[in-house]
Amino acid sequence: MTELIEHPVSPPPLPEAPPSPPEAQPKAKKDRRVLRAALRWTAAVVVFAALGTASAYGVTQLDRTDVPGLATASDGRWDYPRITRPPLPEGSPGPSDRSNRAGVHHADLRALVLPAPKGAKADTSLRGEDGWLPTKTFLAEYVKGDREPFGQLLTDYGLRHIAARGWTTPDGTHTRIYLLQFSTAAVVDELLVGELISYDTLRYELRGSPEMSGEGDGFPMVSEVDGVDRVIGDEAKPYGAEHVRQAYLGAADTVAVVVQSRKGTAKKVPFQQTVVLQSQLLG
Repeated sequence: MTELIEHPVSPPPLPEAPPSPPEAQPKAKKDRRVLRAALRWTAAVVVFAALGTASAYGVTQLDRTDVPGLATASDGRWDYPRITRPPLPEGSPGPSDRSNRAGVHHADLRALVLPAPKGAKADTSLRGEDGWLPTKTFLAEYVKGDREPFGQLLTDYGLRHIAARGWTTPDGTHTRIYLLQFSTAAVVDELLVGELISYDTLRYELRGSPEMSGEGDGFPMVSEVDGVDRVIGDEAKPYGAEHVRQAYLGAADTVAVVVQSRKGTAKKVPFQQTVVLQSQLLG
């Protein structure tokens, strides 16, 4: 089974105070209050079931009989390589360390992208230059009408880097993972709650998925990762040429976007497995 190895790090002196998150227009602030209240209500029921489960636990690290839907040898999980968190620079705290007031990932963001499972073919279009992906390549995931406003939103919130990886498995499932890094955890919280989600709907529309519902995620509760907020979207029926699943993960200063698509039906188990493993790397 795939395991994630922790790298203990001694906490350093307190870092400098982080920059203030970007200011929003007055109308946007009002909208965010409404959205934040709605999302928190939804989160209490179905989306953010973060109940203090330790980050070292997830779908891939449990006995199959411990997780409903993952109880047989043929449950459809992918064969990921052994996954290890990259080392932190000497003296740097982890993203959830109390001394890390800004909630910064000090490890190289490119090393925090989940590796492809065995047998998958790499998506070379997501390699970027020196591992950094141009923003326009990420925005190509979305319908044309949403690319410009989403791009402006990322600029307004001070997007620093995008690291990405993609692959296609033998069954035709195409996976794309994008890690978007900002200056602080506070910026990510405001972006995720105030801008990317509108009540139970993901605000920006992916190509090939005209309607993405955010009602519930269907994940086992034990799969929650401490310090990572999770919002799941599933394409509403009838599906288009491909069935699309999506996840937004808020982890400290980083938003992860996970997209899986497949002709017919994108299978639930490998999607959940991928989302949980990526959460563990960031948590």
